[in-house]
Amino acid sequence: MPDASFDIVSKVDRQEVDNAVNQAAREVAARFDFKGTGAGIAWAGPEVVLRASSPERVTAVLDVFQEKLVKRGVSLKAVTPSEPAASGKEFRITVTLDEGISAEHAKRLVRIIRDEGPKGLTTAIQGDQLRVTGKKRDDLQAVIALVRDKELDFAVQFTNYR
Repeated sequence: MPDASFDIVSKVDRQEVDNAVNQAAREVAARFDFKGTGAGIAWAGPEVVLRASSPERVTAVLDVFQEKLVKRGVSLKAVTPSEPAASGKEFRITVTLDEGISAEHAKRLVRIIRDEGPKGLTTAIQGDQLRVTGKKRDDLQAVIALVRDKELDFAVQFTNYR
């Protein structure tokens, strides 16, 4: 019987983010407290740009966007907003989507699995993901539970469980 394995990845469902952007844009356009503030939200290439006439208003637009992301099941750890920056007469916040596990995060995960996980597992860093392989599926499920319980500063998903 071949060894069982799964991958630990950090990906963002772009369609869900797009739906959250559209919902937030509709809410910002309809809400009374955003009338006349030039508030808006839109894609700008791979990033999402929030704009309004004051730093407080653009932060409120960010709150609306984050609320929509949570409702759509997108982790807030996968998005990084910038500070409100003046751009002419308006203020902007650029939100970037973080995808892929960096080398330092992968090494940290390997260390956690090696130190606290079941024995007999092998881990391999493959680009921007981490593959965990073992003989017993129960050991792999224990690793999934271990990683979920850890307070990581990046979003993780588990794929290709075989």
